[in-house]
Order: sequence, then C-alpha cells, then structure tokens
Amino acid sequence: MLTIPIYDTILLPDVTFYFKKEVIEGWDVESFDIGSDIAFAMLRDDLDTADVMLEDVYPIGVIARIESVDSEGNVKVRTKDRINFIDFSRNAEGNIDAQIEIRPEIDDMKPEDKKSRFDRIKNKFLKFVQNYQWGLWARGFILQWKNINELACSMTGYFSITWQEKYEIVEVDKASERYDLIEHAAYSFMELADVAENAELEQQQRNENIYREDAIKKQIEILQRELDEMHPENISDVRRFEKEIDESGMNETAEREARKVLNRMKQEGQDGHEYGMLYDYLDFVTSLSWKHEKFNKIDLEHAEKILDEDHYGLKKVKQRIVQQLAVMALNKKQSGSILLFVGAPGTGKTSIGQSIAKALGREYVRISLGGVRDEAEIRGHRRTYIGAMPGRIMEGMKRSGVSNPVMVLDEVDKLVRDYGGDPSSALLEVLDPEQNNSFTDHYMNVPYDLSDVLFVCTANSTDTIPEPLLNRMEIIEFPGYTATEKFYIAKQHLIPKSMKAAGIKKKNLTITDTSIKKIVADYTMESGVRGLKKQIDNLMRYAAVQLVKGNEKKISVKPKSLREYLGHRALSHDIIDKKSIPGVVTGLAWTMAGGEILFIETKAVNGSGKITITGQLGDVMKESVEIAISLVKDMYPEETKILAEKDLHIHVPEGAVPKDGPSAGITIVTALVSLFTNRAVDPSIAMTGEVSLRGNVMPIGGLPEKLMAAVRACVKTVFIPEKNVEDLEDVAEEVKKELKIVPVKKIKDVINQVF
Repeated sequence: MLTIPIYDTILLPDVTFYFKKEVIEGWDVESFDIGSDIAFAMLRDDLDTADVMLEDVYPIGVIARIESVDSEGNVKVRTKDRINFIDFSRNAEGNIDAQIEIRPEIDDMKPEDKKSRFDRIKNKFLKFVQNYQWGLWARGFILQWKNINELACSMTGYFSITWQEKYEIVEVDKASERYDLIEHAAYSFMELADVAENAELEQQQRNENIYREDAIKKQIEILQRELDEMHPENISDVRRFEKEIDESGMNETAEREARKVLNRMKQEGQDGHEYGMLYDYLDFVTSLSWKHEKFNKIDLEHAEKILDEDHYGLKKVKQRIVQQLAVMALNKKQSGSILLFVGAPGTGKTSIGQSIAKALGREYVRISLGGVRDEAEIRGHRRTYIGAMPGRIMEGMKRSGVSNPVMVLDEVDKLVRDYGGDPSSALLEVLDPEQNNSFTDHYMNVPYDLSDVLFVCTANSTDTIPEPLLNRMEIIEFPGYTATEKFYIAKQHLIPKSMKAAGIKKKNLTITDTSIKKIVADYTMESGVRGLKKQIDNLMRYAAVQLVKGNEKKISVKPKSLREYLGHRALSHDIIDKKSIPGVVTGLAWTMAGGEILFIETKAVNGSGKITITGQLGDVMKESVEIAISLVKDMYPEETKILAEKDLHIHVPEGAVPKDGPSAGITIVTALVSLFTNRAVDPSIAMTGEVSLRGNVMPIGGLPEKLMAAVRACVKTVFIPEKNVEDLEDVAEEVKKELKIVPVKKIKDVINQVF
C-alpha cells in the first residue's frame, strides 16, 4: 500500500478530495488502479519522501479509495476511515508500503445534533462571505459541503492554526470533540477575518482622510500664497515665519527647532494659550542674522583718522586698537584678543568702542552689565518659565541685525554673584573664541555663532573681575586726562556738541580759552571729562535762556562771568599749604575719579602711649601705619622714647572719605620722622610708595593719575618707587615738565633727601 505525505491539509473520513499530480510528492498515477486504496500520512517535518521513516510521520492517518484519474493526472479520492500506522517498508518500485490498522470512530452525537451544529456553522459562513467581493464564488463553494468533515478539509488551508492543531482534529476519536475543535477553528477564522477587514477599512478611511486633509492644506497654501503676493501687508503669521525661516540661512539644528515650534504654532491656532509664546520665539529667532557677513577690507589710515577725530589724546590706546585691526586685516576675519578698557569714568572707554565700529563700518551695540546678578541675564531663561526672555547677548545681536557687530560689554567689573548664579562664569563662553562659535542661549536652545563679533569690555577697576574671566581679556589702561587734554577735548568736542544739542549757533556764543581752562581747573575734579561735560551743558542752558528772552543777542563767556553762569566754584581741590608744619606730609592717592593729594597729619599729646588712627582708613592702610611706627622706632630710638608718656594721633583728611591701600607707606614714615625730630617737610614735596618692614620702597599703581594730581596741587617734587620708573612712559610730557620726579629705593633715601 502506498503512503502519500500531505503537508497543509486535513483529511477526515467521508470526504471527497481532488489532487493534482504535482501536489503530492511521490505520486505515481500509473501504478494505481481505480478502486484501490491508498493511505495518507502527515509528516512531522518537511522531509524528502525518499527518506521518510515511521518516526517521521504522525501515527494517525486516513485511508481513501481512488475513484478516478483524468488524462492530466488529477486524482479524485474518497476518504473512508482513520488508520494507525504500524510499520513502513519500501517496495522494489521505490514506493512506500504501510502496515496499518483501522482506528474506530466514537460517535457520541445524535444525528439531529450533528445536523443542527453543521447547518449553524454553514449558515454562519454563508452570512460571513456576503461582506466580501469574492462572496459569490465562495457561496457556491460552501453550498457543496455535506458534513462538517468536508468543511474542515476545505477550509484547513485558511484556518490560522498550527500543523499540530490540524493533526489534533484528525487525532481525536469522539465526534463531539472534533466538532468543538472544528467550530473553534472556523469561528476564530471568521472573527479574525472580520477584525482584519475592519482594521483595513479603518486604516483605509484614515488614509483617505489624511490624503484629503493634505490635499486641502496644499490648496489652502497655494491660495494663501497667491493672496500674500497680492496683499503683502496682510500676510499670515504662519506664512510669514515659513518664508523667514526659508530665507534666514539658519544652521540645521536651529532650522529644525524653528520648524518644530512653527508646527506647534499651527496646531495651537491664534486662540491657543501658547500661541503668544510660540510667536515671540519665532519672531526672535527669525529676527537674528544667521548668515556670515562678508568681511570688509580694513583701511588702517581711515581707522586712525576716525579715532583721532573722535578722541583727543589716548595715544597708546589708539595704537593698540590699530594693531588689533591690522591683525584682523591680515587674517580677513575676526581675530585677536578680547580688549578690556580699564580706567576712571568719563575717560572715553565706551565711546571709543563706538569709534571702532565706525572705523570698521560695522553696527555698534552696547550692553550694560552693571548690577547683573542672574546668570539668565547672560544665557537667557528657559522657555518653560513664564515670561522667559533671551539673554542680553542675543538680545544685542537681534538689535544689531547683523552677525558681526562691535559689541561693548560695559562695566564687567560690576557683575554680582549670588543665589541667581554667577554671570561672570556665563561670560566665559561668550568671550572665549574657542567656544563662542556655538554659543547656546537657554531661550533659543540652539547654537549661534558669535565668532564674528568684536567684543570690547570696559571696567573701572580689575579688582572685582574674577581671574578666569580676566585671563580671557587683554587689559588696556585708560589714564586720566591732563588739564591740557581736557582743554582741547572741551574745545574740539564737548562745546560743539553741547551747542548743537542746545540749538545755539556759533555766531551767538563764544567761550574764551581762559574760561575753558578755568572751568577745567575750578569746576571739575575727575580723571575723565564727564563732569566737564555737565558744566558745559549748564553753561549752554544758561546761555539759551538769555538768548530766548532776548536779553542778549551774542554772549561772550569770560573767566569773570563764570560765577554768573555756573555759580561759585563747585570744587576746591586740595592745594599744598604754604606753611610747613612738623608732622604733616603731602601724599598722593588714586581714586575712582582720578588722582588726588592727601595730607598725613601726626601729633603727639600727653597720655600713656596710646595710638589713635582716624580718617576712615582701611585694613591695608592701618597695617601701613603699624609698619611705619615700627620703622621709625627702629630708626630713631631716642626720639621715640616719648611714646611711653605721649599719645600718638595719626589722621588722614578728609575724615568722611574711606581710604585704603599701601601706597601711603613712605608718606606716613616721613610724617612720623618729621614729628619726632621736629623738622618740617617742604609742602611742595609729595610722595607715594609702599614701604616694607625692612625699609624697602615698593611699587604702586595709578602713577599717571597721581602725578597729574600733584601738578594740579602745585607740588614741585615727587618721590616715587624706583620700580615705577618705567611707568613714567605713560605720563604726559606736560606733567613731567612741571615736576621734579625722584625715584627712591629705600626709606632712608627719602628721609635723607627730604630733610
């Protein structure tokens, strides 16, 4: 008997089945007679029939009778019974003979139950196929079923069950259990088919809606674009931002973020609660200049001319700026150090930044950092916060409208560090050329290239600037202006600008040179010219009143009329005393407003050796007093014995002004020597220098400002530390001509020359 493996179909008893020759592997049509029996086995694995053994097939199969074989090799069989395979053998023709036994069926169902269950599932299938295009063909196929076995054999290729589950339907002996398995497989098939069909219809509907929505949006965009072209003034926000993003030249990261926000803005609509925040963000990022500006050729002669026209003096400062511009001209890009202008108020630090921008033909932006205490002022606030804003750096870039402005960061020494963060640390990334090409403002949340920006910083002092920030900058000192420089600044710059601002014509007002010099000398006391400008503005306002009232048609300002125009002398600089007194010596000090003289006054009174120090002296200056007392006691042991029965009082006027610093050291020593030896010091002698406990005179700062104060106070001779001689190069020639400058190395040198 030939055994034929079947791979994907269930064969059950009492079923008519049709096979094609090529379907059943190993089928030999000519070897069978009509009416002969054949056994069907189910392979466990996909094997070649030539190698099949008994253990390779399932133990239960089906026996069938061959009813017909047509000319094309199609075979019709009718199944009879289920069988158990006992053994396999292969005959001389190579066919498989199987030793079998009939496996009886257990009919535990009534005929009417079989019929009702079969009719129910058959009708279910007929109703099921009505929903499909192939339902008409399937209906004829279903109507041919005569029993549930035929249903199972016909549909087994469509059931979503495993080969093992198919075999279980063949294996079960009881009719009721087989009915249950077939019904479960059939109903599962129909349910899964319905779900799949519904899902497909739903997906199709969703796709159709998406396609329809996209088509409508494209039509709206086309129509909106045409309307925008016809009426540019009524362009929608979304369309405007789309256009600006396309034309902005943003980097990939920024463009991706901008389009993401734009999509959110579309979804929100104008009535959405986040629409305003999204609008502000897009308005900001699209207002920035993302494209690198073309590098303009730098004309150094033109730059020098502009710097000279806008600022009088400042020779070394201008020279350093021109050097920076020369480096940029050679590299054809922004390069060189970050410049830090340090000097007293009114010396031109900020305005010279404006002149640099003018010389380069660039936009100018000034950002004041005074009092900034929150890091977010530099880096911006994250957009998750209510009222989030970009930092001052990016806000300045927006105002400039270009990617390469000259940006002046004013008053970097007045940044404040507190719980809000350290803004000076945030500036490190801004000013570092190695990092600022990808500066990320928290509000923008995308990198922006600041490498083309020419940063210029200003400060009154470097004392409060953190070391890491200071290391990134090159310090350029702005010395105070001399009286002569102030005269020319007033004449060439301040007076013409003030007259123009007041609306006064040249023919209506003249100011004599002597009057300008008197204003400089008697009405100002600063290193810069800010106070001088205020006095000139006061003068112009007074003149404007007289001209408008018609009291005078032409006003001539002379020295004697200054009291009428400006009132009494606003300031009274300390001038040296004509009378010399033992224990009093003139010193030189540096202040934020420039140089000034101060008097060290000492007096010994009856007492018990108590030492009193007055004049609001700081800790450093008090230490200088203690060093001076020790030095004098060592130098003049006999003269200082009186301290056992005398109280020593040291005072530095003015008492209401705080004072600190070590540069009054040699002055205090000289004053004490003068007191104890009862020898007066010439009032026309002034001095400055720190003194050590060994008697060495150590260098000090602010020498140019101190020497200018000495000239103003009518001092004739000034003692300075020997190590400060090189600093004399920064002192104006007119100042040096007025003074006899004596470098000293030891305190004994001072004492010997003074007395």
